[in-house]
Amino acid sequence: MNINQEQLLIFKAVMQFGSFSAAARQLGKVPSAVSMSIANLEIDLNMQLFTRQGREPIATPAAHSLYQKTLYLLSEMNQWKQHAHALSEGLESHFNIVIASELIYTPWIEYILLLEKTFPSLEINVFTAPQEEAMQLLLHNQVQFALLFEREILDYRESFVELFHESIVPVVSQNHPLAQFKEISLQDLEQYRQIVVTSRQLNIQPELLFSKTYWRTNQHHLAVSMIQEHLGWGFLPLRSLQHIDQKKAKIQTLNVINFTEQLNYFVDLVWHKEHAHGVASQFLINYVKKQRADKNSH
Repeated sequence: MNINQEQLLIFKAVMQFGSFSAAARQLGKVPSAVSMSIANLEIDLNMQLFTRQGREPIATPAAHSLYQKTLYLLSEMNQWKQHAHALSEGLESHFNIVIASELIYTPWIEYILLLEKTFPSLEINVFTAPQEEAMQLLLHNQVQFALLFEREILDYRESFVELFHESIVPVVSQNHPLAQFKEISLQDLEQYRQIVVTSRQLNIQPELLFSKTYWRTNQHHLAVSMIQEHLGWGFLPLRSLQHIDQKKAKIQTLNVINFTEQLNYFVDLVWHKEHAHGVASQFLINYVKKQRADKNSH
């Protein structure tokens, strides 16, 4: 059996327009060519697709059954061609981005929606990891982009664009001893265990570490659960608190003396400057740079 795309297109047209002559007009062919193609298809399939009683062919039950499969197959073939063309033009075979665990509630999805709309055949993979590990994934070329908090020390291999701000606040369970104080000093914080979202690699020092003792986790949700069970206090992004019913979760913010109520950080889209960029990657870089320039001009 040797079925080709041309035969499927002719079969589809006959099913849609109800006759060989109408299908021929739509396809720019002579009716005899359409009739011959259908006859050859029936020979290849060893089944009758149309009865030829009267002036117009009548589709058999087998033809109706194959018609939906034909639409699906032709669509898949078109997508295959488009994807092959995109790859030949430099489109990545896949697009990987990692998001720092604390940033899962930020509006990162708008960039994924943009890529999906612009490059519908692109395979997009989204991961989450603590900030330190996310940076390592980027530097080792396992992802093309990372969404990270601004960093005190920049790696010489990274390039970035600031996207938006995110605030983090110190929080604690309402049953924790710290919750009983209206005002807390930094020295008070040092005396109580801190829950830190950080790398699984124990040799990496966590950022924003205030306490003498701390427990670490690599997942934002795990940190929230540990804080809820008054195992320690910790910093949580403001957007994540807005997704939590704080009364039900029994979490409250801490009023720390001589300490900014909210620590405001830029959130950066980061990429490796030494790695080659495909079409989608370059498109995203240009888009966020223009977006940033437009914000600065207002």
